[in-house]
Amino acid sequence: MHRSTNYVIALIVAVVALCSFAVAENKERPSVQTPQTFKELGNWKPSEPGDQLSKGKWWERFNDPQLNRLEESLAISNQNIAAAIANVEASRAIVRQSRSQYFPLVTAGASFTRSRQPIGPSGATASTYSGTLDASWEPDVFGRVRSAVKAGRYGVQVSLADLENVRLSAQADLANDYFLMRVQDSLQQILDTTVSAYQDALDVARARYAAGLDSDESVAQAETQLETTRAQAVNAGVLRAQYEHAIAVLIGQPASSFAVAPQVITLNPAAVPVGVPSELLERRPDIAAEERAVMQANAQVGLSKKAFFPTLLLTASGGFQGNSISDWFNWPDRVWSIGTSLTQTIFDGGSRRATVQQAQAVYEGTVANYRQTVLTAFQQVEDNLAAVRILSDVIREQDSGVESARRTLGEADVRYRSGIDPYLNVITAQTALLNAQEAALTFRQQQITASVNLIKALGGGWDESQLH
Repeated sequence: MHRSTNYVIALIVAVVALCSFAVAENKERPSVQTPQTFKELGNWKPSEPGDQLSKGKWWERFNDPQLNRLEESLAISNQNIAAAIANVEASRAIVRQSRSQYFPLVTAGASFTRSRQPIGPSGATASTYSGTLDASWEPDVFGRVRSAVKAGRYGVQVSLADLENVRLSAQADLANDYFLMRVQDSLQQILDTTVSAYQDALDVARARYAAGLDSDESVAQAETQLETTRAQAVNAGVLRAQYEHAIAVLIGQPASSFAVAPQVITLNPAAVPVGVPSELLERRPDIAAEERAVMQANAQVGLSKKAFFPTLLLTASGGFQGNSISDWFNWPDRVWSIGTSLTQTIFDGGSRRATVQQAQAVYEGTVANYRQTVLTAFQQVEDNLAAVRILSDVIREQDSGVESARRTLGEADVRYRSGIDPYLNVITAQTALLNAQEAALTFRQQQITASVNLIKALGGGWDESQLH
């Protein structure tokens, strides 16, 4: 190679290396307003124990072995989680694909050509055999590959955070469906007990009617009350079956072959240490995903700006060519070439500038999404803190109401049996007691749902360090 050629190549490399520092991306986390504390913590009364939230298996705080077994099954068989895992692997493959551009592209080829030339009266026919090895390489002097790899790595972290968000959502959905199913078991018990009490009341009304102490109207009222409540008891099985089927889907099993035995449990919220709002930026996978999406979009902005710089390409080719394959081993039949090129787009009608503007707009959009996700996270924590706290007071008052309704029914029954009051008073008291019991159960359902949602809003047992 001539000395002048070496000088030209060295000059090209030096110029492009200096230009490669012209584009730099901002790596800082977008600013977001973070309150010093949660407003609802002022009246928050955390349950004991008050240790830190369990890492990973947060559902164990509810102390329910059946729920624990179901959550373990979900981690293995949930199809949404499996799809999210596949997305992570696809993102990792994109990084490997981008990283491969650091290395030369080498290809090998062989060809055979049979041709005839019009030489002499009858022409001449010849065969040509050739084998070549070609290599081309675009040195990453402008950082195109580095930017693509960086964007891909952030994409992997987005996929990992999305996976954890899908996992956490599925875990919370399973816990909520499980407790809703148990609520239906408790409701079934209330209704079955009520039906039994109404049957006893009907027997009393019939006996009094047979003795001439009451009218058939009281019997008809008692029968109506009993059959209506009996229908409610049967109907309670519909929702219970639906929750059971939903659990089956979450753990990746056919609803037709899955069953959970009915069981009445105590619906108590889990002990949840809340912490401070700033911890949400590290404990919620959806926030982590949005933050990495911002960084990925920022890397894409830098990548789009690299289009304003030249493209340097180094090529080399070598091989053998002859009239027979045996000629490939003759040194005079060797062929080779080596070269370099530097290309620069002079005019593109504003295409590159528009691409940069598009990438910048996408970046601004991801920043807005990140900030909105953070704001929504604060709201969700505040909402569920308020729900758990307020419902504790509501449940206490409602339990007192249930006891009052039960006492009222007892007095109404005594007065009816004594012939002082009509049976309508008994029906009114029975309805009031059933309504009070159902309301108390509904409030407990709302509180334990809020407890699960609070844990989800706090990020479960996840933290940002799992992305590294």
